[in-house]
Amino acid sequence: MAILAGVINQNGECLLMASVGQKFPAFELKATVSSDLKNAFTTVNNGSYKGKWLVVFFWPKDFTFVCPTEIAEFGKMSAEFADRDAQVLGASVDSEFVHLAWRQNHKDLNNLPFPMLADVKRELSSALGILDPAEGVSQRATYVVDPDGVIRFVMITDLSVGRNVKEVLRVLDALQTDELCPCNWQKGDNTIQVAA
Repeated sequence: MAILAGVINQNGECLLMASVGQKFPAFELKATVSSDLKNAFTTVNNGSYKGKWLVVFFWPKDFTFVCPTEIAEFGKMSAEFADRDAQVLGASVDSEFVHLAWRQNHKDLNNLPFPMLADVKRELSSALGILDPAEGVSQRATYVVDPDGVIRFVMITDLSVGRNVKEVLRVLDALQTDELCPCNWQKGDNTIQVAA
């Protein structure tokens, strides 16, 4: 059974946040996949990476300060996620054109190896319950979704604090063992064996 968390919006309503054990919401979003205008855009949906793990991370806004450090780090580690049969997807409420301009104007984002999703209508952020009630942007959330579309890990940090991409990779490794993994477990460490 999944435990639901939530935030209170400005109208006093409790917005439920999607949590571990729930299906990741259906989505279909425009995405920026290149810095070259000729082939910069595509559409990405739940079926685009069928059979793969998904690592979906959200940042509050393009052209900011903390966000590019995280996005660039996911880019640098993208091959490690791919080695684990996982597709990285980044997202914010900015449009695909804003994503393109940011990629073109920020040297660390020029050649990102993963799509930047444009959740301009805030549908996916709202469905996940991660729309920040005060700022109206996506919270700094990360989801690891298994090949069956089930959320297996959620992490949200304050808008001012960047996440640890290596920790997301460590958790993915642990989830893929399908075994009990102790605190601070690292790939290659022993898992917990329960006597029958």
